[in-house]
Amino acid sequence: MSNILIINAHHPYPFAEGSLNSALVRLAEEILHSKGHHTRVVDISAGWDVDQELENHLWADTIIVQSPVNWMSVPWTFKKYMDEIYTAGMSGTLCEGDGRHSDRPKENYGAGGMLKDKKYMLSLTFNAPEESFNDPDEYLFQGKSVDDLFFPVHMNFRFFGMTALPTFACFDVMKNFESEKYFSLFSRHIADQF
Repeated sequence: MSNILIINAHHPYPFAEGSLNSALVRLAEEILHSKGHHTRVVDISAGWDVDQELENHLWADTIIVQSPVNWMSVPWTFKKYMDEIYTAGMSGTLCEGDGRHSDRPKENYGAGGMLKDKKYMLSLTFNAPEESFNDPDEYLFQGKSVDDLFFPVHMNFRFFGMTALPTFACFDVMKNFESEKYFSLFSRHIADQF
């Protein structure tokens, strides 16, 4: 079967200790193990070793990022993780430069990724209700989707040549969370993708 790296990108706060993201990581591990997959879990809040994380990315066939949405993006600690790991990977581990060639310096920026045989999946937890998205009458997102909001994160993985699996999201997790519904949907999503 395949190798799957699960990154728990939660950064703990007194009002959000990370129990939902941790539960989703454990559920994904359970389902994946039951299907014969091998997993490694990285908990961003525990810190990381750059060389080990580069090896984890090379080992993995798929990377799952389990993340809360903090101020319309991933937590700052996961951004720091990406900055450190992916910058180190620019030396030929994860990509060969930015994809441009000296004879065509204005073309193919971002096409130098060396992980073209790998996939990734975002699994996100939002305080926002689902109805906030994909509706042009909604004030904040103005008709944009979850993937529109996370376009910069998708581009980070695309830079390394990876292919996206469908994004999963839990909504309204702080005020009206429907745990049974979302755990069931997540289980089905993981089972369908793997």
